[in-house]
Amino acid sequence: MTTQHHYIEDNLRAIQTRIAQACHRVGRKEDEINLVAVTKFVDVHAARYLLKLGVTHLGENRIEVAREKIEVLGSEATWHMIGNIQRRKVRNVIELFHAVDAVDRLSLAESMERNCVEANKTIPILLELNIAGEAAKHGFQPKELDGALKAIQHYEHLQVDGLLTMAPLGAEEKELRRIFHTLRTLADEYGLKTRSMGMTNDFEIAIEEGSTQVRIGRALYKVPSQE
Repeated sequence: MTTQHHYIEDNLRAIQTRIAQACHRVGRKEDEINLVAVTKFVDVHAARYLLKLGVTHLGENRIEVAREKIEVLGSEATWHMIGNIQRRKVRNVIELFHAVDAVDRLSLAESMERNCVEANKTIPILLELNIAGEAAKHGFQPKELDGALKAIQHYEHLQVDGLLTMAPLGAEEKELRRIFHTLRTLADEYGLKTRSMGMTNDFEIAIEEGSTQVRIGRALYKVPSQE
């Protein structure tokens, strides 16, 4: 076991404990939470070690970085595309990934459907909502969700599993809870099972507010001196 692997294992166990504690505080079961490990920071060896530790959902946001890991590890993992997708790269995304977690506009959905038809592939997606209203963030406004769902339901190769949102960095707890609660309410209203919210800085609050999928990157790879 390398030193890096030792840190990853310790960090993972600490994160799993925090997930369990957050669930306990609100009467949830920890197996309700899907941990997506963001592997864009690490090489294929670290990604393989996460699989060995039982983390099978891995997230990447750049085709160039993800390709080697996906080609080496293949179907051992469920690969999530977690970043903004340029239309010229949609074909590669459909080819490589098992799920797309951030469909943020109808033109992207249309392009994905077209490429899925060509590849004879159905892919699960999450619709990204910009609940915080940040100008720099991608995603549908909450008031646009109904129309987006009605448009996408006509695409036979896109399976809408749920919603995703990201809270502003440094937001106060009250604002975090408002954002996460809003996403949960919308997901419940439309009968969508996956509520993807919560990252390294705020995943415990997200779980308390109903998240079913958290994405963790930096906290998995930090060394003790960074704490």
